[in-house]
Amino acid sequence: MLKLTSMAFTPRPFRAVALVGNFTDTRVIESMQTLAAHLHGRSRCVIVDAASTVDFGAVPVRRVNEQALGTGVEARTPSDSEVELIVAIGGDGTMLHAARLAAPHGVPVLGVNRGRLGFLADIGPSDMRDRLDEVLQGSYVEDRRTMLQAQLQRGNQPVSQCHALNDVVLQKWQTGRMLDFETWIDDRYVNTHGGDGLVIATATGSTAYALSCGGPIVYPGLDALVLAPICPHTLSDRPIIVPGTARIEVRLVERIDTRAQITCDGVSLGEVLPGDRLLVTPASIGVTLLHPSGHDYFRILRSKLRWGRGDRTHPEPDTE
Repeated sequence: MLKLTSMAFTPRPFRAVALVGNFTDTRVIESMQTLAAHLHGRSRCVIVDAASTVDFGAVPVRRVNEQALGTGVEARTPSDSEVELIVAIGGDGTMLHAARLAAPHGVPVLGVNRGRLGFLADIGPSDMRDRLDEVLQGSYVEDRRTMLQAQLQRGNQPVSQCHALNDVVLQKWQTGRMLDFETWIDDRYVNTHGGDGLVIATATGSTAYALSCGGPIVYPGLDALVLAPICPHTLSDRPIIVPGTARIEVRLVERIDTRAQITCDGVSLGEVLPGDRLLVTPASIGVTLLHPSGHDYFRILRSKLRWGRGDRTHPEPDTE
């Protein structure tokens, strides 16, 4: 059976754990309070965003600036000076946010799903304490995911850049007209497109926006990228898969009322002007996701995409 590659590792003690989530969502607040108390009972230091208004009662928590959640550098006690694990509570959007905080510092991320679909956050609220205990005891699967670096250039000068775990998207903005743009891969011209934009997705992001554009599901262990046109004007303009090492360049062509923007995992990188270039390359950083022992990617696909419903069922009972 095909499984995610699991690297040999020495289990970490996870002495300091950061909790990340939307603290305006009552379901997330409830889970954060429960996990904070549970972690404190396991003699772990709990770190949260200083902007959080969540009341943790008698449970002691350290509050730091959000950008320090990946390192915990504002914690006061030397032994608590570095976050060793981020627990993201919410949906995949929360996981992507946690990944941006964690990736530069090599901190792993564990996801508790309180969102809707949840391809990345694969622990349910009903068993989150048991699964967290397993992780604290060293029973988990490490899953290394690659990321992309996107850079917007204007006049051959960089304007802005960011990292993405899921995808980098060029899309029309504040206009009803389609975009014209060129794609180049490793300095070789590929095509001139007309449509609403383009999704450049990692294997991780192949089950996100790219999937709704007709792109394939790419197994997360593969080093590959999906280029999926958004509402292409030409029906033959189909998604393609290229090596994960590819250097992708997108050039916006001027036409009437051209307005476009770039987003990285849903966060705006900026407006694109005619003549600007978007460069997408492999990032020098990645993120490590932690899964419970027995993690099965195909079971997640069956559950989230509702495969095997009706007459087409698994030959053996699925615990989904």
